[in-house]
Amino acid sequence: MRIIIAGAGEVGSHLAKMLSIEANEITVIDSSSERLEALGAMADIVTVVGNPSSLSSLKEAGAENADLFIAVYPAEMQDVNIVSALLAKKLGSKKVTARINNEQYLSYDNKYLFTEMGLDLMFYPEKIAADEILDILNSKAAVDGMDFAHGKLHLAAFRLEDNSPIIDMTLIDMARNENLDASQFRVIAVSRNNDTIIPKPEFKFRYHDLVYIISKREGMEKIMAFMGQEEFQIRSTLIMGGSHTAAMVARSLISKDKSVKIIESSRERCNYLAKNLPEKVMIINGDGRDSDLLSDEDIRNYDSFVALTESSETNILACVAAKRMGVKKTIAKVENLEYISLAESMGVDAVINKKLITASRIFKFTLSDKVRSVKYLNGTNAEVIEFIAAPNSRITKASLMDLDFPKDAIIGGVIRGGDSFIAVGNTKIQEYDRVVVFALPQSVKEIDRWFR
Repeated sequence: MRIIIAGAGEVGSHLAKMLSIEANEITVIDSSSERLEALGAMADIVTVVGNPSSLSSLKEAGAENADLFIAVYPAEMQDVNIVSALLAKKLGSKKVTARINNEQYLSYDNKYLFTEMGLDLMFYPEKIAADEILDILNSKAAVDGMDFAHGKLHLAAFRLEDNSPIIDMTLIDMARNENLDASQFRVIAVSRNNDTIIPKPEFKFRYHDLVYIISKREGMEKIMAFMGQEEFQIRSTLIMGGSHTAAMVARSLISKDKSVKIIESSRERCNYLAKNLPEKVMIINGDGRDSDLLSDEDIRNYDSFVALTESSETNILACVAAKRMGVKKTIAKVENLEYISLAESMGVDAVINKKLITASRIFKFTLSDKVRSVKYLNGTNAEVIEFIAAPNSRITKASLMDLDFPKDAIIGGVIRGGDSFIAVGNTKIQEYDRVVVFALPQSVKEIDRWFR
């Protein structure tokens, strides 16, 4: 696949490294030769020094023959992204997508307008991060979660603490436990010491494993009880850092009658938030790193704590402090990729990284039209992908046990019409089934071919 990326910043660089692994032909345009040299040393790419909204730069990059054009200059250069994407489309790029920084552009009418102009996708990383945070807050007691077909299937992640009943239990023993119904759930992955494992029957669970389970709606309550997980609703949230993402999260939570308080160190930003957010959102001018301030603001009485400052270290440490003060669920924005595993090992419940979640949205464009959704899973280096099985595709030829399905992937569940069920060995996928697959990066393209 021929892919052009306009912008060698954080998001563009991460995309270039990720997509180059998939044997794509990657060209990156950026006005900074230094950024391009640094990226070229880490990824197999072609570089073009120039302005991506320049026709000469686009032609030099090969926009006429590109399968995908991705404009990801920093948020403040939204106009450059939109113009370069539209020009690339006119030159012949098959699909184009642009990073934006204006939530209004994502309204139905505005999206339709831009689609008519030729933009296939607009993405706002801060909005994607806000949606991810809201999904985590809505996931009862789990570290992470995702619904399929309006909840017919649910994917949840649980951290095994020292009182978990499945520590030292094998996967087959868990499936045979009399308190569980194996037809209602499936363990699809375990994250351990920075490794993502697709477990076999003899796999044994250990303390601090992050366990991913897909379940039918009616089975999740029983699994949570068995795992020793308390089911609770998030009714109040304290947010540290008054970013655009924080404002979007607060606005959504307030619309659902949740209690929200934002602590922001900049008085100017506090004034802006006070004018632009609903009155019910409490705005506090102060330093969220101050544990005395957190205590004064009754952090112990909040169900969740979300740290969204520009400092990954500050966010991690603040979440650790909040957890020790009794907050049930903590979420930290961690833009430094090397710090993600550190945050998880220190007890932060969930980590948000804009580069990773944005990349997973764009990654969908490199796959076939049989992909309904792609989600990067916190705590792993893998994706959960929802496919639609095409008529006469390889996946429909035999039962799962008789197919040579890639070893680095596992089919978790199937949605067929109004029904859903957990996939087992004798399951036979039918045409137009919606199939939930957990896959490591190296197998995604191969799996995509199974459903075409």
